[in-house]
Amino acid sequence: MLAAAKRVLVTGGAGFLGSQLCDRLIADGHDVLCLDNFFTGHKRNIAHLFGHDRFELMRHDVTMPLYVEVDEIYNLACPASPIQYQINPVQTTKTSVHGAINMLGLAKRTGAKVFQASTSEVYGDPEVHPQPESYWGQVNPIGPRACYDEGKRCAETLFFDYHRQNQVRIKVARIFNTYGPRMDPNDGRVVSNFIVQALTGKPITIYGDGKQTRSFCYSDDLIEGFIRLMDSPDGVTGPVNLGNPGEFTMIELAEKVIALTGSKSKIIHEPLPTDDPRQRRPVIDLAKSALGWEPKVDLETGLKRTIAYFDSLLAEG
Repeated sequence: MLAAAKRVLVTGGAGFLGSQLCDRLIADGHDVLCLDNFFTGHKRNIAHLFGHDRFELMRHDVTMPLYVEVDEIYNLACPASPIQYQINPVQTTKTSVHGAINMLGLAKRTGAKVFQASTSEVYGDPEVHPQPESYWGQVNPIGPRACYDEGKRCAETLFFDYHRQNQVRIKVARIFNTYGPRMDPNDGRVVSNFIVQALTGKPITIYGDGKQTRSFCYSDDLIEGFIRLMDSPDGVTGPVNLGNPGEFTMIELAEKVIALTGSKSKIIHEPLPTDDPRQRRPVIDLAKSALGWEPKVDLETGLKRTIAYFDSLLAEG
């Protein structure tokens, strides 16, 4: 039986994850206001929802105030890959900080619950492995990635200060590497890079020696984590790590993609970018205990689905 319909705002709703969240919320019977400035979002991700009586699209930048009536807010607005967020680093910081202030102000006025899509990047290049929520991180505050890393850290600070000072009901998720359909083929993330390179027969680019590790969570699993965190009791504020604790080197990922695509692409190596983390794997004990959540989709299954999406996207030209 569907729960009572809620009015839900999703910022960054035309993005890779935002659009999938819109789909899930509508499937669950809620009214969705999708907000996006289309800096990195795409109309193709939400085109199938145009005309749906429970879906509304608004072109708006979260750095500007917003006055709407909603019951829940999912704040996903922010470029999320180094290529995207380094195009305009000042705007990236503003999106995280001003966006948080504006969404928290909206939540304070309306009494809405507000969800912050934070990131494992708050842990920086970690000295603790794997990373629990209690780890404070090691971030370079003046490096080229700081606009995103420190912007998200400041957003978390604002969320907890609004919670303590104004009793705003908050939910903070720290998202680890996530992949799946609707990723932008040009976003520079490792999974999309490898798949597009493999499908087009281009060399697969590994930065550094390829021994750095990441944990890859399929998007369906992550969206389920979002919903469970938002629906949890008010005392569960987070931050909560959401990610897949399976850990793979970049070389292992590249070899999997080559095998699954049947590609003849060769692996080439380029210099490691500044401040690129060496290791990344979440401790998800809190998500398991507080939300009853853990990922279900293994890497091979998720990659097959993602490869099929990119295959069809590339075929469309």
